[in-house]
Amino acid sequence: MNKSTLASLPESLINLISQLVRSPSVVGAEHSFFRVLQRELEERGVKVTWYEGVLVAQGSDPESLYLSAHIDRHGLICTGPNEFQYAAFVAGSRSDLLGNSVDEHLMRKILTRFPNQKVFAYEPWSGAYRGSGFVKHAYICSKRNNLTFELDGLAHLIAGTPIAFTDKLTITEDALVGQLDNVLTAAVLVYMYELGFQGTAFFTAAEEAGKSWRYLLEWFLRFGGKTNQLIVVDTSPFPNFSDAAAQDLVLRYSDANASFNTELTSKLLRVCDKLGFSTIFKDEFTKDINKGRISRGEEPYSLGSTEMGRIITASNRLVDGTTLQIPTSGYHTMSESAPISSVVAFLDVLKHLAKIS
Repeated sequence: MNKSTLASLPESLINLISQLVRSPSVVGAEHSFFRVLQRELEERGVKVTWYEGVLVAQGSDPESLYLSAHIDRHGLICTGPNEFQYAAFVAGSRSDLLGNSVDEHLMRKILTRFPNQKVFAYEPWSGAYRGSGFVKHAYICSKRNNLTFELDGLAHLIAGTPIAFTDKLTITEDALVGQLDNVLTAAVLVYMYELGFQGTAFFTAAEEAGKSWRYLLEWFLRFGGKTNQLIVVDTSPFPNFSDAAAQDLVLRYSDANASFNTELTSKLLRVCDKLGFSTIFKDEFTKDINKGRISRGEEPYSLGSTEMGRIITASNRLVDGTTLQIPTSGYHTMSESAPISSVVAFLDVLKHLAKIS
């Protein structure tokens, strides 16, 4: 396995990740982050077009390679006087009112992720600061079966105001640490244009609410060709850092929704092998774990639901492709950790695919 150090990552990329991590992009309220991305891309000479739910960046050879990263991150939304809920559930209309409530086990896991976490409110279009506070308490509302947060310092907010978790990039000897999903891979896509990437990059909203594939599919229906091969990039969660660092990159043959493009997946594997990077197939990894869980009478883990699988199924393979992911630990927390060696591998594979020396 590659053992890259921080010196292997370009300083300009580290600076970009640090800046974007501090820019709020709560699921359902991503407009201000799109503005930040637009500026960064246009400063690098990239053509940028803004559509509902997706920012499209294009170089001089836009059909040479299609890459996609979601840019929303978890946070809260004000839903009434001094009342705050988990934004992804609100944006995804996940409540008992529609009969598609969030699993209680998931809600209880989220309850433990943000104790005393500092937060700040912002105006969703401009990103203007609207005050700060911290998480006092989180609980499941028994009347609505929704996850509700109590915050200190933000009682003045009106309904509809997004609240982001206060964050900054932390760098250790082995890892980049912060709320990385999915600002990390989005930053790498921006940086790719700095290196000379001439293809197309999609930056999508509302992935954490299960909606990003809709915005992508609308673009491909309007502007795509007969063959629309897409590589969706993201982070991939593991139980702990040692498990995440056991491989450089994560691939998939499929998710819970669809099988991925076999030819493109095989191509990614060949590139990783050629460059000397170790890989794991997350779906096969999960199936192996499930054999033991089933034998013990335990509920098997889901294969996961990704942007790629959703758009393959919804488009009847008009859009086809695969995923390339960075393994991390601390999933959906403020201390999600990505091995530096994996970030280096991720960048090198994308450079190879884009024919950047």
